Amino acid sequence: MNRRHFLSCLSLSALAIRSGMTFAAATHVTTTILPLWPDLPPGGGGPSGKVVISDKGAQRNIAQPTLTVLTPAKPNGSAVLVAAGGGYTRIEMGKEAWPAARWLTARGYTAYVLSYRLPHEGWKDGATVSLQDAQRALRIVRQREKHVSVLGFSAGGHLLGMAATRPDFRSYKVTDALDNQPATADRAALIYPIITLEQPYTHTSTHKILVGNNAPASEDARWSVQQFVNPHSPPFFLVQAKDDPISDPHNTLIMADACQQQHVPVEMHRYSSGGHGFGMGRPGTPTVAWPEHYENWLQR
Repeated sequence: MNRRHFLSCLSLSALAIRSGMTFAAATHVTTTILPLWPDLPPGGGGPSGKVVISDKGAQRNIAQPTLTVLTPAKPNGSAVLVAAGGGYTRIEMGKEAWPAARWLTARGYTAYVLSYRLPHEGWKDGATVSLQDAQRALRIVRQREKHVSVLGFSAGGHLLGMAATRPDFRSYKVTDALDNQPATADRAALIYPIITLEQPYTHTSTHKILVGNNAPASEDARWSVQQFVNPHSPPFFLVQAKDDPISDPHNTLIMADACQQQHVPVEMHRYSSGGHGFGMGRPGTPTVAWPEHYENWLQR
């Protein structure tokens, strides 16, 4: 092991501790952290120093994107790639990714939690860096697992929606043999996702970060998930509250319509209340029901 790799392992171990991952030991879950890239990420640039983690567990300053692999004591043979949201300005691990991973591993699923690069943190490849990480992550998971699905929240839903519908898009140059593997998902669950960046839905942080306030309509369309749904897209599971103030509730309707037009199986659950960012369900609102529906969908 060279010195750089050794220091990377040390920093990744520290990240696991600081990220509140102590539930793994308590629930007989094995935790492994994998760097996404064999060396520096594509394009160059980016932040320096350690990952910054907020009091609520949100990450930013992602210099080295990673996958945290949470393996239950008795894996059921299926894996789920998880990406939290945060408007591409942070990654809401504490509110979304870790609770989802805990829920999944309790049911035998191996969870792969993605810590992806944030476009505004000085990366030379700009808006594409998060998609690069998502595609690389899918290739890693696909190489290790037989059944692979994705679970994305908010901007993480946008990210994994783009990855799931564009497996043949080359967002980066081949770095090693792994990049010749398919970046495909068997199923895709998007929870209160950002789907479209087109008018009149241009108010989000996702739109601001990825295309900017004065982007042409063609650029808005290029980053809108529904534009890439095709007959080969995986089945989708969609969840949203009708009072969502961040992701306009039309987002799931737009995605469901795109799936239906392309004859892609889609299951949608919309709730009267719950707002945005409810994770695995906000107590006191009907959103607490969605994980049970999701579990049934995963088992089909």
